[in-house]
Amino acid sequence: MKRLSPIAASLALILAASAAAQDAAAPATDTAAATPVAAEPAATPAPAALKGDAARGKSLTYTCRGCHGVTGYKNAYPSYHVPKLGGQSETYLNNALKEYREGKRKHPTMQAQAESFSEQDIADIAAYLSSIK
Repeated sequence: MKRLSPIAASLALILAASAAAQDAAAPATDTAAATPVAAEPAATPAPAALKGDAARGKSLTYTCRGCHGVTGYKNAYPSYHVPKLGGQSETYLNNALKEYREGKRKHPTMQAQAESFSEQDIADIAAYLSSIK
C-alpha cells in the first residue's frame, strides 16, 4: 500500500471531513440519480464555468501553504522551485489544477492533491488565490 505524504494525508482528512459535513446536510437522493453518467460526445457545448467561492477556497488552500507559502511567498523547501500562486489568473489556476488532476501535468505531490478536488473545489481555490495581490 502506498503511503500518502503528510500534506496529502492532511488534505485528504480535511476534504473527507468537509464532504461528510456536506453529505450530512444534503437531503437523501435516489441512488440511480447519483450514478455517474458517461461523458457526452464532443459536440455538446461545454458546461458554464463554475463560480468560485473565495472564502471556501481559502480554507481549501491550507495545505498549499506548506510548499507555496502564500503568506509572504516563503517556501518550506528553499532549494525546490515552487511557483507563486497569489495573484495568478483564475483561468490559469483552474486549468493547472485540472491538468494535474488529469495527469497532463506531472508532479507527484500536485497530482495527489488535485486528484481529490471536485470541479467546485478547483473553482473555489482559483477564486481565492487569484484574489490575493
